[in-house]
Parts: sequence; structure tokens; C-alpha cells
Amino acid sequence: MPKFKYKRVMLLDDNELDNYINEKIIQASHFSEKIYKNTSGKSALEFLSNIRIPENGMTDLYPEIIFVDLNMPMMDGFQFINYLKNTEKAPLKSRFVILTSSINDEDRRKAEELDKEIVFLNKPLNEMMLSQL
Repeated sequence: MPKFKYKRVMLLDDNELDNYINEKIIQASHFSEKIYKNTSGKSALEFLSNIRIPENGMTDLYPEIIFVDLNMPMMDGFQFINYLKNTEKAPLKSRFVILTSSINDEDRRKAEELDKEIVFLNKPLNEMMLSQL
């Protein structure tokens, strides 16, 4: 059995091909044992809200890292992160990684204002990026 760096991560990107490619990169690098994929902020929030969070803030199902695309319809990545950070069920121990094709410095600044702990990565995801997380 390979040793994984994390038990669970979530990919949130409206592009199914990007989710598929990122899933294969994560699998090939043994970054995470389980990978949840969602194509909208709403579906990701529904999934996460169905996971009960005990007082310690984690369950054995909750993703340790959530990779979030910025440019999605109806609910963009910033809205998704902001919503999670401002709800009772906020994943206090989950790390957010913005994984985007945006090269706009304003997006980087906005991410830092939202949370200084957010990691900002430009697509495409690769094994070197994962090794630094």
C-alpha cells in the first residue's frame, strides 16, 4: 500500500476535464487517499453540509484540503470560501488552495485579504506544487 500525504481532499472546478486531470495527478503522486470532486459551489456545499462536524472540527470524511477554482458560474471560488468561513460548520482545519487559470494580481490580493493562509496556485496542477503543500 502506498503512503499518502493526506487522507481526503476535495476538487471544486466547474470544468470536469480539469477535475479529472487534477484527480489523476493527485493519485499518481500519492497526495491523497480519497478525492472528492464537485463541479459547482452549491454541490460542494451540499456535500460538506451533510457531514456532521463534532466539536473538534473534523470528521473522518471531511477534506483536509479543498482545491477551489475561482471562475465558476453562480458561485465563484471566493464566494464559496467566504460562505464556508462564515458558517457554523466552517471547516476550521481544512486548508484552502485556490487553483486557477487567473493571472490577475487582484485575485491574489483578494485571496490574501480573505485569509492569509490560502495558497494560490496557477493551473495546471503538478507534482511539484503538491509536494510544497
